[in-house]
Amino acid sequence: MKVRERKHVVVLMGGFSSERPVSLMTGKPCAAELERCGYQVTRLDVGRDVAARLAEIQPDVAFNALHGPYGEDGTIQGILEYMQIPYTHSGVLASAVTMDKEIAKRVAKTHGIPVAESKVMDRHEISSSHPMSPPYVVKPVAEGSSFGVVIVKEDQPHPPQAITAPDWKYGDRVMVERFVHGRELTCAVMGDVALGVTEIVPQGHQFYDYDSKYVAGGSNHVCPAEISPNIYQTITKLALKAHKAFGCRGVTRSDFRYDDRFSENGEVIWLEINTQPGMTATSLVPELAEHAGHSFGELLSWMVEDASCLR
Repeated sequence: MKVRERKHVVVLMGGFSSERPVSLMTGKPCAAELERCGYQVTRLDVGRDVAARLAEIQPDVAFNALHGPYGEDGTIQGILEYMQIPYTHSGVLASAVTMDKEIAKRVAKTHGIPVAESKVMDRHEISSSHPMSPPYVVKPVAEGSSFGVVIVKEDQPHPPQAITAPDWKYGDRVMVERFVHGRELTCAVMGDVALGVTEIVPQGHQFYDYDSKYVAGGSNHVCPAEISPNIYQTITKLALKAHKAFGCRGVTRSDFRYDDRFSENGEVIWLEINTQPGMTATSLVPELAEHAGHSFGELLSWMVEDASCLR
């Protein structure tokens, strides 16, 4: 794509959340590709002085490649709104709501999106007895990239000890959620269009954890997913419904579990929506965009041109 006006894009990456390495893996290829597309690009490793740095840089657009707290929870979005710098992805409210798993599930359920039964607890309450019948999943309420996720199997006699360990660093509020058997599916939305569905098959991992997501060979992506047209359509409709229900903008990705052990029309459960999906070499959204006919450069250029305030 040739850019008519040479826009100055600042790529926000790094930051200081637990997802800093993921953000750098996203930001670097995005910055390089945007330069190839003709944009003037400044790379900014975000620190506490981000507002002052942005005032110095004076970009036309901020490409948000941050992940985790401060980057996708409405915080950086609020700074960009205050400074009137158009930015990519979702706005303050959508980012804040979707980052909190408890609130996000309430919103999804209200809009008829199927979710798994769950409860939010203080992690110290889980030490002595199972909070629900195994199998179940324990996950931090406001983390991404599968940080802190623990799966408790059916035959495990006691709650996971990692949750109450002194070195736990993901906050005291955790979600305990019924484990949903089945296949891992994901669907990306670009604007108001669902791009397609991919099945994720972790290789040598119990589930789609950090290494499955970001280490080469950690998972296989089947794109498009080899599922029935009925389930494929159901997933795309639910992903688009979630995108709209939360008031998201730009690009998002919704994750699902599909239990087809007993029937092809088995249970479909929405897990979460990612308002800042990864854009690394092993990421799902660029792959789904390519499947839908958009090159990596076209995807990123669309995101830059879609950028705005009041998102």
